[in-house]
Amino acid sequence: MTPGDMSGTGDTTDRAALIAALRAEVNGEIRFDAGSRGAYATDGSNYRQVPLGVVVPRTVEAGARAVSVCARFAAPVLSRGGGTSLAGQCTNTAVVIDWSKYCTDLITVDLYGHFGQGCVHTRIPFGLRTAEGVADFRRFLERAADLVTSYGGSLSGEHGDGQARGELLTRMFGERLVGAFGELKALFDPDDRMNPGKIVRPQPVDGQLRLGADWRPDTPATRFGFPDDEHSFTRAVLRCVGIGNCRSHSGGVMCPSYRATREEEHSTRGRARLLFEMLNGHADSAIRDGWRSTAVRDALDLCLACKGCKSDCPTGVDMATLKAEFLSHHYEGRPRPAAHYALGWLPLWARLSRLAPSLVNSALHAPGPARAGKLLAGVDGSRAAPVFAEESFVQWWRARADEPPDPADPRTVLLWPDTFTTYFHPAIGRSAVRVLADAGFRVAVPTRPVCCGLTWISTGQLDTAKRVLCRTLDVLAPYLEAGTPVIGLEPSCTAVFRSDAPELLPDNQDVQRLAGQVRTFAEQLVHHAPDDWRPPALARQALVQTHCHQHAVLKDDADRALMRRAHLDADVLDEGCCGLAGNFGFERGHHDVSMTVAEQGVLPAVRGAAPDSLVLADGFSCRTQIEEGGTGRRALHLAEALALALDGNLPSDHPERLADRPSPPSRAARWATTAALPLGAALALRLLRRRA
Repeated sequence: MTPGDMSGTGDTTDRAALIAALRAEVNGEIRFDAGSRGAYATDGSNYRQVPLGVVVPRTVEAGARAVSVCARFAAPVLSRGGGTSLAGQCTNTAVVIDWSKYCTDLITVDLYGHFGQGCVHTRIPFGLRTAEGVADFRRFLERAADLVTSYGGSLSGEHGDGQARGELLTRMFGERLVGAFGELKALFDPDDRMNPGKIVRPQPVDGQLRLGADWRPDTPATRFGFPDDEHSFTRAVLRCVGIGNCRSHSGGVMCPSYRATREEEHSTRGRARLLFEMLNGHADSAIRDGWRSTAVRDALDLCLACKGCKSDCPTGVDMATLKAEFLSHHYEGRPRPAAHYALGWLPLWARLSRLAPSLVNSALHAPGPARAGKLLAGVDGSRAAPVFAEESFVQWWRARADEPPDPADPRTVLLWPDTFTTYFHPAIGRSAVRVLADAGFRVAVPTRPVCCGLTWISTGQLDTAKRVLCRTLDVLAPYLEAGTPVIGLEPSCTAVFRSDAPELLPDNQDVQRLAGQVRTFAEQLVHHAPDDWRPPALARQALVQTHCHQHAVLKDDADRALMRRAHLDADVLDEGCCGLAGNFGFERGHHDVSMTVAEQGVLPAVRGAAPDSLVLADGFSCRTQIEEGGTGRRALHLAEALALALDGNLPSDHPERLADRPSPPSRAARWATTAALPLGAALALRLLRRRA
């Protein structure tokens, strides 16, 4: 679109002058960038029109002023709320005024109701990618309209008339009355600039379709297999039909970044719209630079990869997987953000920490080096580095020198040593071993390096993730062949084996075996422990934060059952994501959103927990956010709580104080490290000069 052609229908308006006037006169956000235009190109209907731009007014008066400015420049205007309309009235080649971010106060309520009889909600697969399918779509609408009006019924109903019904209204009202509609509109809108082409002089019902016979999207090769989407990235993107459940403000998990920002492009739907535009299926696609698109990258940047949409979205959009796929191509063959190396390769750095964990901890928390390290690593300065344990879980396991159980023994279980449990909270692994043994299982732990690849997946380093997974499968081969249950403690890692790994390696039979054999700690104890085993009784209240990946992929039915059997009165929070979400909350630029998400539910709930109650969170991210979020509490893994109960009654006040956690380095150690580094650098420089 050239600067002089604003409407796409021949209108000539100075685009730059319009934008300047809006920015000068309107108290709101003025967005004419490709990302915003792409995110607002469709609503909840079958229609698509790329807008000229978007105005987000901060007040009602600002919205009215935006209308006035657009009228001065003869620019069409579309007033839009949540964008869930099913008839196409919230998509147009116009300046979209989105009221849903700031203008949300309820002023008055006019009661409205309708009888449901005869109101049919359907989504019929017409095949709108072919001329035949589009023709079937038109014929169906015309025949349905004639049938309804023959019985004296109404075409108008929920979600407005819009383009889906505009052309058909003469069949119900007649030409004369519809003509009167046009005359009335002309009194207030003589130039037809208010959402044109919807009711008065409507566009055809089969025009401006989101797909259509002229839709020719790119079909990019991908690293994920997308087995549930006909092995197609395009089909995975098309899961989003614009329902807008991702714009909810409470309950469930989806979508934490939208709840924090109230931005369309930071909702699951907005991101799906941008990915759709990126496929370049239409000549006027807002996104023209494919995988290299900065607009798509920026929209995905605030995606927490929580996978909440995978379960909460009615159509099962998995934005975390789509984000990982995009990042893998966006940074292909060029440098990545520093955080992708620092956090994406965390399993490697954690293994290297075994050389001198105390020194590593001191360096990561020393005043000068810590600040410099975070700057270089792309880590937000407000975040404290997690403390590495002096003895990892695997080191503790090796020191036991127990004879490994036979993988084929029906009592054998393989306890998965994930990075977070092994290097940061090894007491959770030790607790799990103890409880599983108490239930009659013989525990095995891999002593060769293994990893699920989670951190590489979440940062889009998918080729590396595949190599890591394949090496892990080689280590697990005897257990996979014997059908040994694999018990996961960290929900995000366990979810990889159930979901991400089969999608990354859909043809690998060992991956399929692993997906079928992996179980959560609670699943093993609830469904497979001997009938006469009972968990130790805790007999108290517990506040429970379910990890987002568990909510989306693993579910928590077994956890609830196990807590009931342990006599826990569990209050399982429905407050959404904790906000840390693995690497997300540690990355520079994400801290504010991370904490906003946390303060919308999880952290206030923890602060309100009774002092004698347990705070349970199986996810490392959740525990870290709770501990660092000013709650005054420390969360336990369910395995820790049960292991503590084996020793008897827990303290009545803050029972988590019995938990074994790595201690941060002392103040003296931190300052000694700060002082030693310049001395070490000076000595190294002196040696180099001597050699020169």
